[in-house]
Amino acid sequence: VQLQASGGGLVQAGGSLRLSCAASGRTFSSYAMGWFRQAPGKERKFVAAINRGGRITSYADPVKARSTISRDNAKNTVYLEMNSLKPEDTAVYYCASYGSSNYFSTESVNYWGQGTLVTVSS
Repeated sequence: VQLQASGGGLVQAGGSLRLSCAASGRTFSSYAMGWFRQAPGKERKFVAAINRGGRITSYADPVKARSTISRDNAKNTVYLEMNSLKPEDTAVYYCASYGSSNYFSTESVNYWGQGTLVTVSS
């Protein structure tokens, strides 16, 4: 599986954005998918995940109230919509497919996208 993330950019605090991650291959619907982010000088952290069918989602506490993860298996694409953005949301955002069920751990990821930079200005 190859993953191509897009949709990052410069956003003012309080704004919104939608990230997309397009997957190649025929097995997209076989994988749970997720988003992680990595701020400068910090470790990569879990943001959100969605199961194969798109009915079960999970979020990290810092984004839970203002984020929505979704997927379109017909388009082989997973999305992350974030609202009320804060400067602390500034990071490179990575989409990921999971090889195991601990969605919170980077060790559960079997494929990574290349990352898309989100910068939130105050």
